[in-house]
Amino acid sequence: MHKKEVVIGTRGSSLALWQANWVKAEIERKDPTLSLVLKTIKTSGDRITGIPLAKVGGKGLFVKEIEEALLRGEIDLAVHSMKDVPVHIPPGLHFPAIPPREDPRDVLMSRNGKGITSLKSGSRLGTSSLRRTAQLLRLRPDLTLIPLRGNLDTRLRKLRAGEIDAIVVAAAGVKRLGWEKEVTEFLDPEILLPAIAQGALGLECREDDVRIHQLIGPLHDPATAVAVAAERAVLKGLEGGCQVPLAAFATLETGRLRLRGLVASPDGTRLLQEEEYGSPDQPAEVGLRLAERLLDRGAGAILEEIYRRG
Repeated sequence: MHKKEVVIGTRGSSLALWQANWVKAEIERKDPTLSLVLKTIKTSGDRITGIPLAKVGGKGLFVKEIEEALLRGEIDLAVHSMKDVPVHIPPGLHFPAIPPREDPRDVLMSRNGKGITSLKSGSRLGTSSLRRTAQLLRLRPDLTLIPLRGNLDTRLRKLRAGEIDAIVVAAAGVKRLGWEKEVTEFLDPEILLPAIAQGALGLECREDDVRIHQLIGPLHDPATAVAVAAERAVLKGLEGGCQVPLAAFATLETGRLRLRGLVASPDGTRLLQEEEYGSPDQPAEVGLRLAERLLDRGAGAILEEIYRRG
């Protein structure tokens, strides 16, 4: 009997391939009769490497081509980092499975082993994110923030070569690739609020593909899905993207959903933070309420100014 083939679409970076291979292995473990193959797809975000994401549109750059391949039937399943996924999903596609979240924090890696508060004044700190830049400048306005694009391997290479003194990246990627020993400091969300859905994967397929839906259903983690839904509702309420210093982080605490959110000016001089509690059964409502609170405090004016400059 021939094995039933399933084609998984993924980006080609080391981290994306690790994530896709993890999903492949989990599905194979549950159903050894399947033949799963990976199809690497180059996205706009992979092609445009010399420009900060904020300048080229941000959200959707790492998923658009993969979603188009899904809609054309060239692949059966897409594995995404949920923080790259826009709030509006193309008609005909959906995310039936959000696997358990990896560590959502950011980490600092420095050449001299110094943490964020101990780095020498004027140290060159590399990051790809306006969210990180704004919060880091708020914390350490004396540091020199360097825009740093490229995958995790590239950023680590620049750090080791001495082009920069430190980098701040997502803990999830570092852990998945086995580089945790190189971490100088894990940055608590109280210091650096994570990106929306950071550390979470999303498994996307066609809405009418019942076979794939059933196949990936066992990988779904309800607690992660609740947190991701709340955080993404903040993004929707603020109509933000990668070009905006915007963060949200949800946790389940004693049966309640706690959601923290942040909007800042790119230089960190203006920073609004709010917190909202609610029912885990209504994560989107909690997220939209938090977005409203941020807007009431003036987030709209900050966002409008950023878009106008952009």
